[in-house]
Amino acid sequence: MLAACAEPDGRAGAHVFQAAELQRRAVPRIWPVTGHGMARVLCVLSLGRASELVTLSRAFLPIDTVMRNAASPVLILVFAVAVASGCVTKFIPNTDVVDNPDNRQVVAFCEAYRRAVERKDLVTLVELASPQYYEDGGNVDASDDIDYAGLRQYLTKKFSEAKSIRYEIRYRRVSRGPDVVLVDYTYSGSYRLPSKGGGKWRSTVEENRLELVASGDSFKIVAGM
Repeated sequence: MLAACAEPDGRAGAHVFQAAELQRRAVPRIWPVTGHGMARVLCVLSLGRASELVTLSRAFLPIDTVMRNAASPVLILVFAVAVASGCVTKFIPNTDVVDNPDNRQVVAFCEAYRRAVERKDLVTLVELASPQYYEDGGNVDASDDIDYAGLRQYLTKKFSEAKSIRYEIRYRRVSRGPDVVLVDYTYSGSYRLPSKGGGKWRSTVEENRLELVASGDSFKIVAGM
């Protein structure tokens, strides 16, 4: 259509082009970005690559604003807030486990187990165990395997060897399979041996895994005590 309106020397076409260019410059240019693209931009900023501020900000700010305010503390603060809200993974306090309702329920159940160990609460521990409980001892020797029927006897023996128990857990990971929840953690266990002098404390730090299965609205332990 521009060619049809142009004068023979082309001057009218040039005027129309110039007018269109001026209108284009008057409208701030916005670069569209998807949700994943925005997350990627924010994550790059969260890694401290502030030198990419101008380039990355083109993804969602008018270019004129960026060029005028690239070093503005306000603009940088806006990016910092965006990074904090859009790129930081939240964890359950004092754990390395991602914070969500399902994981909170798992950690709460494991805390009930931990407290029962410290109290040497045999009744509660047996209640927390599944009738399918089985522990192979980590070797091929079946003589030290523990099933549900032998769990009470095993715990009774262990508790008799300790006058007091301190059992602290740092939860590392909660993962889920088709029929099982795996809870990996590091524990610091201290126990005081009975003796005439009041008892000597011994301690150990180890990795462990509890294996849980769903039971109603809670869980049962099938291995790992």
